[in-house]
Formats: sequence, C-alpha cells, structure tokens
Amino acid sequence: MNRSMGSRVVAGAAAVGLGVMLVWGGMWFADSHAAPAGFQQAQAPMESTAPAADSGASLPATGFAPIAKSVTPAVVNITVSSRGERISGKKDQRQEWKDRMEEFGWPFGGPNGPRMPRNPFDRGPHGDGMGSGVIVSPDGYILTNNHVVEGARELTVTLPDKREFKATVVGTDPKSDLAVIKIDGKNLPTVSWGDSSKLQVGDYVLAVGNPFGLNSTVTLGIVSAVGRGKMGITQYEDFIQTDAAINPGNSGGALVNTKGELVGVNTAIFSQTGGYQGVGFAVSTAMAKPIYESLVKTGKVVRGYLGVSIQDINQDLAKSFGLTDQKGALVGDVKEDSPADKAGLKQGDVIIGYQNQPIEDSAALQRLVTRAAAGEKATIRVWRDGRERTLTVTIGEQPDEVKTARADSPSGESGLAGLAVQELDRDAIRELGLKSGTKGVVVADVEPDSPADRAGIARGDVIREINRQPVRSVKDFERLASGLKKDEPALFLINRRGASLFLSVKI
Repeated sequence: MNRSMGSRVVAGAAAVGLGVMLVWGGMWFADSHAAPAGFQQAQAPMESTAPAADSGASLPATGFAPIAKSVTPAVVNITVSSRGERISGKKDQRQEWKDRMEEFGWPFGGPNGPRMPRNPFDRGPHGDGMGSGVIVSPDGYILTNNHVVEGARELTVTLPDKREFKATVVGTDPKSDLAVIKIDGKNLPTVSWGDSSKLQVGDYVLAVGNPFGLNSTVTLGIVSAVGRGKMGITQYEDFIQTDAAINPGNSGGALVNTKGELVGVNTAIFSQTGGYQGVGFAVSTAMAKPIYESLVKTGKVVRGYLGVSIQDINQDLAKSFGLTDQKGALVGDVKEDSPADKAGLKQGDVIIGYQNQPIEDSAALQRLVTRAAAGEKATIRVWRDGRERTLTVTIGEQPDEVKTARADSPSGESGLAGLAVQELDRDAIRELGLKSGTKGVVVADVEPDSPADRAGIARGDVIREINRQPVRSVKDFERLASGLKKDEPALFLINRRGASLFLSVKI
C-alpha cells in the first residue's frame, strides 16, 4: 500500500477553492483519507483519420498503434526504496511563499500572489515509491520528475522487456520538478526530442507511463492549453495542459506528439478525487531539454538572473501607469548591484518587451530570463513615466540559495543542534519589518523538541547575541555555536518583531 511517487494533484487556481493533494501510486490522500473504490472501465479511443496539426499529416488507418509501439519500449518503471529524507508540509505560509516565489533573486509578486501548495500528509522517512521515466539517450540517460526520485537511496529501473537496472541520480532540479537518472546500458530504446513550441491547442497527444503500476499504459487526448504558469506546482513553470488520462504512477512519463516525439514530461493533475478528471500537466520540452542538458553536463542547472521583483498588471494598475492594456510585468523592486540595477531599471517600470518579444505577464518574462545564458546581452523595453524606453542589460547567473548554516553536531554535543539560520540582509529586514541597520542572523528553521525549540526560539527571530557576544553574520553564529559547551546554558538576545528578548537555551 505504501507505493508512492505518482502524479502530483494540485488545485492550481485559487478561485476554485479546492484542497491541494499529492497522489502516490497505489494510494491517495485528501481530507477524508479515503481511497478510490476501484477501476472503472475505460472507453477505447476513437480511431481517427483527422490531420494532426503539429505534423500536417493524416493519421494511419491503424490509429495510434504505430506511435504507441515506437514509444512504449523507452518509457520505464522507476521503483524507489529506502527513502532517506522526511518530507512534510509543515512550513509556514511566509516561508512557503518565499521559497517558491524567489523568481529572480527577490520574492515574486506580493503577499497576495500565488503560494506553494501544501502537502496535507507526511510521506514518512522510509517510504517506497513508483513512477515513470523516459529514456532519451541509448546509453541510459533517463528524464523523470524530481518528486519521483527525491530522497531516494536506491533506484531500480524496469524496462517494458522486463530488464532491470540499478540507477544513479545524475542531477535534480526541484524548481522545475525535473531530474535525470542513469542506468548502465547500450543501444537502449529511446524517445526522440520534439519541439513543444510547435504544439497548438487541439493537437493530439499521447501520455505514456505506468499508472497504478500498470506498465506501458498509453492514453489519448488533445492539447488543452500551452504555456500554463503560475499554477503553484513548481517555482518555474511552462506546462502543457492535456486531457489525456494521467493518474498516480504516470509522473515522469512521456507526453508525445503524433510523430512519436517527446514534447512533455507528465507531472501533475488537477483533481477533486485523487484520480483523473481530464486536467493534466506536463513540463514542456522547451523547458525540460535545456535543463536535461545542463544536468547531464554539469550536474546542476544554471539560470539567467535579472534581479527584480515583478508582478502582473491588473486593470487598476494599468490605469494608474497610463497603460492601454494589462500586458507586461511591473517592477516592484530592483536588487542593489543586480544586472537590472546596473542597466537602469527602476521601481515602477513596466517591462513590456524582452529581446523583441512582447511580455504578456510576469511568468512570460520569468521564462525568458531564466533560460538566458549568463553574460548574454538583452534588450528590454519598459514603460516609464508615460513613455516607452529601451534598456540593454547583461544577464547574470542566478545566485545560489541564501547561505544557511545548521548548527548540527553528529555527536549531539551542540546545544544548538536543530537550529538553522541565514544572513539578515536588506530584503529580510524589510520583510520582517525591522529597523534599517538591524544586525544579526535570521532563524530559518527550528527542529521540534530541540533545545532551541524548548527555549522558545522561533522561525523569524533575529539572533543578535550569544552569551553577550555580538552575532553579525552566519560566520559569527557558527563560531560562537561551536564554542558552546554541554551542560552550560547559553544566553541569547533576540529581536522578535522589533522587540528585544533574552532567552536561555539549556544545553
């Protein structure tokens, strides 16, 4: 019963007001914690000779059988065992929003914008799981979802011909929910890359995967929408929406066009029940292919960086800024010394064009910038003070995540075990409502029932002193934490929402 890693189920639009669920192969959880009663008989896909819009050719008289026959040998079953990480949905909303929406180095949008979906259940520390993957090179590189393999200590890949391989993780990209794994093989069957940018709404597509452990399942549908973003599924989104049946176990499987080419990686479904309801999402190959290539080459993903916080334009904002429509991305702030700052972008600018492409909304700008190479020069058109201006920016490399130090000690001798902090920069000072010039480090996480937790230290607290010694940086924190001795209390001076407070941590 504990078979996981199926399709993610999300309630993407806040207006619908549905709960958020994650669905794992073989079981699903909603508020009721009920399970589906069973399988319902599915109707066979109708044969068609209608022309396929993406290929311009008529379908064969045998329907989609040749396509399915060419693709299914390369869509594999991925079994995950001995998960090494506990995954829970207990982050507070502020941290969820900050983690999910740091688009270009600053929190994206505002506090009323989209938030990361909450996981309503705890996956547990050692769950087994099952998902799908697509072999995209004959020497064994497999594209799948990050949520299929995250935390795994052991991966087994089973091909449709029953061959089994142990797999290793080449690289993962949680921000797009993609991952690449590798098996040792030669002359393996593959699915060739397709161009998802050529897809049109109404094109036929096939979803191939292993729903509920039913290997090599093929379902038929059409492209319902392209370029779906701001769903809250991942931080970086460029989804193909389809009504091809996607169910638990399909995650990481192939979405192919009528040429049998890979155009998407099946990732998520929208559902009230935990099962297929006609709305599924696949990461487009326009996003997936460069991420795959980067992971294979370097083991990581390098994204372009502008250094602005942006938001969409609504009717009232358009009127305020003298715009004739609601297109563009409004700059809420510009990070100091960022590429945007050096190029002359200002708070209140509306970015309406990037590299001769019109900008419909903030998600469109995000996709273009993050796919740009560091050092690339880009032309940006902005609307400022009632007229259009053109700026040239040199795209930077998106910086690593904010440095976090965790005062963990393998021997358990540190009284600060389970306490994680990060630098208190200008952004954090503003977000926490602190006075300019406040010094210290921000508490990013406190492990339940740790000494720090029992002492009353909470996420968002600013640690200013330890044993009357000033803490001005993560480096100071690490130095002072390492000097604490067992059985001796440590005196903390913290700033909590602008008020100073002393706390004693009993080590």
